[in-house]
Amino acid sequence: MYPEGVPCWIDVQLPDVEAGKRFYGELFGWTFKVAPGDGAHEVWAYLPEASSTSSDASSDVPLVPVAALVPKPDGRMPTVWTPHFATPDVVALTARLRAAGGQVITTPTPVGDLGVAALATDPEGAVFGLWQAGTHPGFGRRHEPGTFAWAELYTRDTKAANTFYARLFHDALFGPGADPDFGRAAVTEVFPAEMPPHFLVHFGTEDREAALGVVTRLGGRVQVPPFDTSYGNVAVVTDNQGASFALLQRTAGDDWREAPQEEGQEEQLPDDLRLEGDVRREDEG
Repeated sequence: MYPEGVPCWIDVQLPDVEAGKRFYGELFGWTFKVAPGDGAHEVWAYLPEASSTSSDASSDVPLVPVAALVPKPDGRMPTVWTPHFATPDVVALTARLRAAGGQVITTPTPVGDLGVAALATDPEGAVFGLWQAGTHPGFGRRHEPGTFAWAELYTRDTKAANTFYARLFHDALFGPGADPDFGRAAVTEVFPAEMPPHFLVHFGTEDREAALGVVTRLGGRVQVPPFDTSYGNVAVVTDNQGASFALLQRTAGDDWREAPQEEGQEEQLPDDLRLEGDVRREDEG
């Protein structure tokens, strides 16, 4: 099981799941199966276990889930990748989330024996999921090529975002031995100022240029050419149906650190955030 506040699953809402299977299957080497208990709607993407080298789903090589492709129930809904954060008690977490100024879009809902899911937003409207694991703990592989590698929240107010998420996910972000794969950055750094706050899911790659070539060949496009960050070199792309994601190629010495502050914004250091999270926890107690 993943600790509370750790990204444990991702899914993408698509108008055409079959087209999504062709795109991501070729880009990341994923194979697909109908999601457990979901008839012929949602599909899960799989890769071989980390100890395996074959990607042949017809062989005896064990496969593990890495993501889900979900058909959009309403064409007006966005085509988007969404990260889901682990929690041992989704009901309690949604109560804390509301108290911190967030909103619950979908109340905690059992998904068979797989777990309990909820969908929420932070105070600025960035959407994310919550997952209380049952038989499905989440990713079978991550932080590798073709798998989830990072979640970056683009927000207009990094200080407010840090306050909110420190309250929700204190230990995962700032606790002893924390190794976050979730960062925050100002929306104006990369995207137009009118872009709404949102999460950008990153997938690992060992060869960014080759991956970008595959994206464009398959009908996707490059939104933002490669740029350096504190956690690696990133390029932002869309698939052939408009879902944005990023390709992340890590380099030696990459490490997590606070996102750059907006101009004129008061600096907030990690120790300040730990203290803030501790104070809020004492208030809640």
